[in-house]
Amino acid sequence: MAEFDKIVLSYSGGLDTTAILKWLQETYNCEVVTFTADLGDGDDYSKVADKAKRSGAVAAYVEDLREEFVRDYVYPMFRANTIYEGEYLLGTSIARPLIAKRLVEIADETNAGAISHGATGKGNDQVRFELGAYALKPDIQVVAPWREWDLNSREALMSFCEKHQIPVDRKHEGEKSPYSMDANLLHISYEGGILEDPWAEPEESMWLWTQSPEAAPDQPTYIELDFAQGDVVAIDGQTMTPAEVLAHLNRVGGANGVGRVDIVENRYVGMKARGCYETPGGTILLKAHRAIESVTLDRELAHMKDELMPRYASLIYNGYWWSPERRALQALIDESQAHVNGKVRLKLYKGGVMVVGRESATDSLYDGNIVTFEDDAGAYDQKDAEGFIRLNSLRLRVASDKGRKLS
Repeated sequence: MAEFDKIVLSYSGGLDTTAILKWLQETYNCEVVTFTADLGDGDDYSKVADKAKRSGAVAAYVEDLREEFVRDYVYPMFRANTIYEGEYLLGTSIARPLIAKRLVEIADETNAGAISHGATGKGNDQVRFELGAYALKPDIQVVAPWREWDLNSREALMSFCEKHQIPVDRKHEGEKSPYSMDANLLHISYEGGILEDPWAEPEESMWLWTQSPEAAPDQPTYIELDFAQGDVVAIDGQTMTPAEVLAHLNRVGGANGVGRVDIVENRYVGMKARGCYETPGGTILLKAHRAIESVTLDRELAHMKDELMPRYASLIYNGYWWSPERRALQALIDESQAHVNGKVRLKLYKGGVMVVGRESATDSLYDGNIVTFEDDAGAYDQKDAEGFIRLNSLRLRVASDKGRKLS
């Protein structure tokens, strides 16, 4: 077993990571520094540092990273219209590279030889944390307790905490959710419990952020988003920071039942897993961004982005945010956004997001004089279409003349 003087632990303050803190001390006979990231899940982090220190941490970092998270990770991802396997907006995946970055930075600041996390050996997060850490600090060591210890049940963890006199909040023990949940400003996820049966419909009480579409208002809500170089900078004329934008869209989207998905996804480690997600703000952002691109982006550039997007989504899902290929793709994507400026008007109604208007005073490629069904005053010569069609059909006509079967 490797020896470390100090380990930096990604710490939530919950049962698992509180047990891990003591287990690291006991198993590796080392000091533990904790790091807790506030990414906008709504939890109260005011007492997390104190809890970590009472549990034995020599230092406890608690950082509000909401603005950095949305500005430097969520927004760049949405410039690519990123979605994994057609439905998943990558709410958990996109948070991991930021956490990995800060773990490595804190390890440097505190002269720690290793980092640790509470991800299990069955999931994607272990891959995301560790690929990110190794990319940023190749000689870092990683301790993953779930791949080493034998505390493989909640009861075992509770017994471990009792044995070591670790304070565990039992106040809401009887109300504990049957689901494994992860939340940040972009989404909240649910796994486990009855969701392990892909045929079972989740209870309505599971959803925490969104109204059911049936219970959403009977009148639609209209909102207008202002874009500058592919990013939303204002809502209904009010300038907002990236984190403020996403928080506002979560509220208005959630009130209108927007953003629920129930999917079976293919994990990078090889298994299929069923999860439910609430991503109200992200669902609105994706719809609006595609709408503003539809009037500002060149056709072939837009089509190329659509071809590259699934690869980009897989890189994020699988943990390759810090890879050279993701960074190269990001440079292309960001370059494509130079003229993605303007305004989109949306109608939110009972779970739906409908684009009802889009305009760009400075960068629109939409020309009403050309596309009109009325007299275009010579803006477009319809006779030109004949030659265009004949040239594009040439290879088809030649193949048919040579007896090639085309049906």
